[in-house]
Amino acid sequence: MKLFFLLLVAILLIQALLHASAFSNNANSLPNMNEGSDTVALTKKYHKKINCKYACSRRCRKASRKKVCERACKTCCKKCHCVPPGTYGHKSACPCYAKLKTHGNKLKCP
Repeated sequence: MKLFFLLLVAILLIQALLHASAFSNNANSLPNMNEGSDTVALTKKYHKKINCKYACSRRCRKASRKKVCERACKTCCKKCHCVPPGTYGHKSACPCYAKLKTHGNKLKCP
């Protein structure tokens, strides 16, 4: 029984050490920031989940054409993963949202 317990503890200790060494190897593989550069290129983009339906209904609540506004807003929200605060303006809070254009070269997002 004692031998079984010692074997179990040894296996758990080895797993913990392997996990810790794998974690330290991944921490060293992050891209380095060049001096004088303000941007860092990452291979993965992480987006915070946003409830586009709620955010767009809040954004378009004062619009004269709510359904059209919400449809355009949801398209922009799904692409940019953000919606500016308020019912109008404040597009600097979400640059991607502000830059999207229609085929007619007009601003797409309300």
